[in-house]
This record gives sequence, C-alpha cells and structure tokens, in this order.
Amino acid sequence: MNELFEKLNIKPKQIKLYEMALTHTSYAHENQVDHNERLEFLGDAVIEILMSDYLYHKDQRDQGVLTKKRAQSVREEALYLYACEIDLPKYMKLGNGETEAKQSMVADAFEALFAAIYIDLGLEVTREVFNRLVIPHLKLVESIKDYKTQLQEMIQLERKSITYKTVKVGGPSHKPIFRSEVHLEDSILLGIGMGSSTKEAEQNAAREALSKVVKGASNDSKVI
Repeated sequence: MNELFEKLNIKPKQIKLYEMALTHTSYAHENQVDHNERLEFLGDAVIEILMSDYLYHKDQRDQGVLTKKRAQSVREEALYLYACEIDLPKYMKLGNGETEAKQSMVADAFEALFAAIYIDLGLEVTREVFNRLVIPHLKLVESIKDYKTQLQEMIQLERKSITYKTVKVGGPSHKPIFRSEVHLEDSILLGIGMGSSTKEAEQNAAREALSKVVKGASNDSKVI
C-alpha cells in the first residue's frame, strides 16, 4: 500500500479506508470483510463533480458539449485507463474465483479510491490527485469509443435501430452473471455477451456484433 500512496503522493490517515476501496466483493465474502461498493457509490459522484468543475472552468462551450465530454471522460473505459497508469489492479484484493481484475472491477476500485481520499483527506487533496491522475490523459480518452457506441454509429449509417435484451442468468447475489443479446430491428440477432453486470454483458454482445459486421464488410457482404 505504501507504494500506491507514493504514486498518489498522499499521506493517508485512515489506512483501512484504502484497503476497503481496493477490496472486491468476491474477496470480501470469502474473508468476511467490508467491500468497496459503498465507496464506489460516493467516488462516482466525487469524480463527476471534479470533472464538471474542471470542464466548467476550462471549456467555454455550451452545456450539451460539456455533458458529452464529461460522460466520455468518466466512462468505464476512461476510468480503467487512469487506473492502469498507477497499476491499480496490482493492489486490488480479489476472491479465489477471480484470476484477474476485469475492466469494470478496476474502474469501480478507482472510483472507490477517490472516495477514500475524499473522506480521509478532503476535497482539495482529492482535487490535487485528480489533476495528476486524470487531467493529463483527457486527450487520450477523447478517442475512446466503447463497443456499444461503435456499433450504434455503424448501424445508424444504414438508418436502422438496435436493441439490447439483458437478463440475469445465474451466479450468487454478490457475483451475478448476466446474458445480453443485441438485436437489429428487434428481430435479427447480431451478438450475444456475458458479464458480471448488465453493462459488461451488453458491451460484450456489441463486441461480438461488431466482429460480424467488420468481417462481413471485409467479405463485401452486407451483414445489416
């Protein structure tokens, strides 16, 4: 943990907060300790207000543009990128059934970490960490497009629509498994995905659909 604190350039007061922030539910249930979900809830809001404040002062464009830019900058893929810059997965506590931290788990831990800093050291220190960890990478995350966005843009070129149907298919309450299907015009199945959240399942379904669309285009045949 001291190595992580050095990367963050902070002097923590409540070490247990940071340990909790990096504890996934799978580890918590196996070891009867607190997990990071409540901190994740708070951290999501902390990061959003810091990003909103930064954009308000640095970008003079209208509300619609700022809203889209904020969403792009705090989405799961962006949070994962910021987290990997400090090698956050290395410090996470996972259950025995998890071989490595998934992108969604790392993004959640990053949010929880910011909540821990906020509770422990206050808003201004949190802002300083935010400015060091997040702001330098904003240009890079602007180019990130998740699978759902890519698929949506591709389908819109054909003036068609897609829908997702996602249901829980198993797993215990602390580790659910979701299955998602993405359909074209509510009738043609384009892709199927599984995940530990509805968001992850839908992203995986969109990824499979994209692979079919791209493959079809390379063969000069229309998939859509």
